[in-house]
Amino acid sequence: MMFARFAEGARAAVVAGGIHALDAGLPALDTGPLLLGLAEVRPFRLEHFTAAPADVRRHAALPDPRALLATLGIDLDEVHRRTRAGAADPRRWSLRRSRLRPLRVTLYGPLGELPLTMHARKVVEVAASRPGPVTGERLLWGLLADAANGAERMLRASGVNVSAVVREAAIPTRHAA
Repeated sequence: MMFARFAEGARAAVVAGGIHALDAGLPALDTGPLLLGLAEVRPFRLEHFTAAPADVRRHAALPDPRALLATLGIDLDEVHRRTRAGAADPRRWSLRRSRLRPLRVTLYGPLGELPLTMHARKVVEVAASRPGPVTGERLLWGLLADAANGAERMLRASGVNVSAVVREAAIPTRHAA
């Protein structure tokens, strides 16, 4: 079980990202929903991580059906409270690597299963690459370690001083020789 080393907040952030991906109808968990989960849960105390979830959602191009459903008189948050009791509890979710396909990592939970994209898998692998618990700071490190995944662009577009966050979170900026 890959979640065994995850701190409670980091696990909650990954689960929140998975729920956002499922709600958006995405076929896999990618870095946008993962970053949104991190912005919502905030499993760290980083003064310079100023990203508002609404900004991350917009820059990650994740739809929010709440406004549309509200025009029909439907409160999506109320629907979720009534139909998803306990579904967001991180203890009910697991993150597993396939034994037959080791590059396939899947998030399993009461709302469904969701494979991680290559970029999201790399986030988890970077975060878990050092001994000790996987924290929110380590997930952030994983998001920022891969310049191709768009996380840095989304954070900058959300008004975050990424350099200040990297310093504050003590994220390594180069490999040791």
